[in-house]
Amino acid sequence: MPLPDTMFCAQQISIPPQLPDLLKSFTKAAIRTQPKDLLQWSSAYFSALSNGECLPVKDRLEMNTTHKTDTGLTPGLLKTLHKQLSPMETCSKEELEKKWKGLCLPLDQLETLLSLGSLDSDIDWMEFFALGCSALGGTLVSSLKFACEILTEDEEGGAARIPFNIFVKLYTYLAHLDGEMPQDHIDNFLSSLQTQVKKQGGMIQVSNFDISRK
Repeated sequence: MPLPDTMFCAQQISIPPQLPDLLKSFTKAAIRTQPKDLLQWSSAYFSALSNGECLPVKDRLEMNTTHKTDTGLTPGLLKTLHKQLSPMETCSKEELEKKWKGLCLPLDQLETLLSLGSLDSDIDWMEFFALGCSALGGTLVSSLKFACEILTEDEEGGAARIPFNIFVKLYTYLAHLDGEMPQDHIDNFLSSLQTQVKKQGGMIQVSNFDISRK
């Protein structure tokens, strides 16, 4: 068998200068996110990177989540989806499904949430976000606490405040979804918060009150 015309040695191979940093960032992102399907997630990661989009990466490792116990959406993954999709305010089902798959989340859970909210083509992101919080929390109180912890710009472990107008949208949507809370109760409850909101500069802190009280 004839030898190839060109022989290479280590000194002749040119390594792109960006490669070490790119691989380092990718590795850190994979460790923080812990995707179930590394190849699928890697495809979404590099696709987003090449298009200048928000990466499918968690802010930090969720220590209570493992491959054995993680069967779906987590606060860290919902926060990642929020970063990816909230700038658009509304998104198509196809775009949501693409981001959902990129984080290796189960499609049956997505279909369940979309069915619960009767969401189809043009999806209001904050409505879907509220549905995601309900999947995490189970109750109205717990769902809103998850929402505040995900959306807040306060430091971790702090007050977890969010703007009141966002709270109103989430609370109203979830209360209507529940189907058992009359509109006058919703209106009276939100009205009762005005003094607290004014004191906090238009912000609200869920841990300061009982959402279920009449």
